[in-house]
This record gives sequence, structure tokens and C-alpha cells, in this order.
Amino acid sequence: MKRITLALILGLSATIARGDEYAIIDDIFRSTDPLAQRDELGLLHQGKHVNATDFAPRYKWRWCYYFKASEQLIVQPAYVGSMQTALRRLGYYCGPIDGVFTPEVSDAIARLQKNYSMRVTGTLTDPVRRALHMP
Repeated sequence: MKRITLALILGLSATIARGDEYAIIDDIFRSTDPLAQRDELGLLHQGKHVNATDFAPRYKWRWCYYFKASEQLIVQPAYVGSMQTALRRLGYYCGPIDGVFTPEVSDAIARLQKNYSMRVTGTLTDPVRRALHMP
């Protein structure tokens, strides 16, 4: 009985230690920036370059952006800059990352909507936000 108890204790401690290692590795790949680009698994896809919009004010938690309307989001420089970065990463946008919703950004969104078989409006919609992996 003592051997079984000892084996259980050692097994649980090894599992806990291994879980801590993964938590440390997981923190490396997850940014604290709520607007950082992510894929379906939630892994970080952020560029090496720092843009001026990276220092713009933003909400602390990512889920706050899900409750905002598109009209509220396109006036926030941090969100538009993140959207421009995502569009550039996918090859739809070639302009500057300045956080301003310009006609070039609208054209890039229209090309994305056409390629993803969405209704082409050139505006920020929920399907566009999902395609860009943005909140």
C-alpha cells in the first residue's frame, strides 16, 4: 500500500512539474498585447517591426473588442493599425501602417472579401474580423 501511495505522489509531482514547464513556454508564444495577430490556435503572429500605432491606447483585455461595433473600431488607431498589419501579412494591403481607415484599407478589405467569397462592401464586418483573426 505504501508503494502505491509513493508511486502516486511521485507521478503527480512529475505531472505538475511538466505542466509548469508548458505554462512557461506557453507564455512566450502568447503576447500581452490584446490586438496581436493570432491564428486559429491563438498563437502569436506579430511582426518584427514596431509601428507608431503599437503605442496607441488600447483595451487591456482582448474580449473587450468583441462587444464593439465596427463603426467604433475603425476610429481607434490601434485597432486600424492592427488591421492594416493583418491585411499586409495576408498580402492585401501595401500602404503605411498609420492607424487611419483610408480608401486603400477599404480596397484591401474588398479584395479580401472577394477572395473569401463574402459580400463585397469594403467595410469592416464580422466575417472580415474573423478572416483576419481579430477580435
